Amino acid sequence: MKEINYQTVGTCSRLIHVALDDDNVIKECYFIGGCNGNLQGISKLIIGQKAEDVIERVKGISCNGRPTSCPDQLSKALEEAIKA
Repeated sequence: MKEINYQTVGTCSRLIHVALDDDNVIKECYFIGGCNGNLQGISKLIIGQKAEDVIERVKGISCNGRPTSCPDQLSKALEEAIKA
């Protein structure tokens, strides 16, 4: 299992923890900081999904005019976890 703690940039959340199995299926995900209910919902929705599929869906999402968002930062965390 690959586990990382990704320090976010430009979002209300400060950290994303993700764990992937050997097939890059997401086994754990949680956010520190940010919109608690929404981020818990995102985490529950992506558990069991292939990391590559989630990256494709959420990469590039912006938040309130910012160039990034918590889902976009999640895509970066997943990309880093895949490389780990």
